Amino acid sequence: MEYVTSLEALQALYGAPGQPALRKVARRMTPQYRRWIMASRFCVLSTVGPEGTDGSPRGDDGPVVAELDPQTLALPDWRGNNRIDSLRNIVADGRVSLMFMVPGSNTVVRVNGTAKLTLDEGLRARFGRDGKMPRSVIVIRIAEIYTQCARAVMRAGLWTAGDQSAGLPTPGDILTEMTEGEIDGAAYDAEWPGRAATSMW
Repeated sequence: MEYVTSLEALQALYGAPGQPALRKVARRMTPQYRRWIMASRFCVLSTVGPEGTDGSPRGDDGPVVAELDPQTLALPDWRGNNRIDSLRNIVADGRVSLMFMVPGSNTVVRVNGTAKLTLDEGLRARFGRDGKMPRSVIVIRIAEIYTQCARAVMRAGLWTAGDQSAGLPTPGDILTEMTEGEIDGAAYDAEWPGRAATSMW
């Protein structure tokens, strides 16, 4: 198999981007980008660190991030599986990217920048839910914001193809496989709805 090994060969293959692809980039929140990002309850956070890269889904029941100022976003770290892959990466190497999505829209808004982790109690309290606060908050300094071409979401039929999850392995099925039966996957799946309902935040 032949691989592309130089930037020159890559550029020759794809050519130059059009003006709209270049002109849509903002260096801070603008009124229109603000409207879009504040409508998003879900994003994917990408990080990089000494152990490699990580992509982590992040979701909330309202805007998934808060705007601290036009150059700065805050992303609460709610209860998860305690692997803290993304957080370890941020502490070691602050480079991050986010992809914001809104159900029904084929547009994806991307943010690239740098991040730091804070335990600031006032900021954590800003995200309080049912008397609970996130353990930490990721503070993101925006380097650029831009919209992603809609073709990928359109090709995937992400919002129009309906539920395609029938027959897929459950997390419990995967745990059983990965532990060669040491963990009872069926019990894990059966207990999950109760755990989720009592520990969403």
